[in-house]
Amino acid sequence: MMTTSELDPDLAGRLKRDAAGLIAAIIQQHDTREVLMLGWMDDEALRRTLTQGRVTFYSRSRQEYWRKGDTSGHTQHVKSVALDCDGDALLIQVHQVGAACHTGERTCFIAGGDLGAQVDPEPVS
Repeated sequence: MMTTSELDPDLAGRLKRDAAGLIAAIIQQHDTREVLMLGWMDDEALRRTLTQGRVTFYSRSRQEYWRKGDTSGHTQHVKSVALDCDGDALLIQVHQVGAACHTGERTCFIAGGDLGAQVDPEPVS
């Protein structure tokens, strides 16, 4: 059981953090499966996300916690949180209210555009 100050030790032991102690968090709209954004979390940000029902990130540039929507009103309400098989990435499914991107776009994956990957139209069996 989580306390108000610590991430569950069993979960914390499964996380593979980068050199800064962070783990990537992919944010996805729960019903459409649209990928909205990527953010970073440390143990405390993940604990807050799991216990408060809203997504909290750790800002690498400002070196502080920020809860999505506190200033913009564009909130992310947690529906589920999953850890990938390697323990180095989270998939957080949310109900997004408003834009997910700081540019005002619904998703952060618009401005960069399609990078022109070669697509194989026939999957190999």
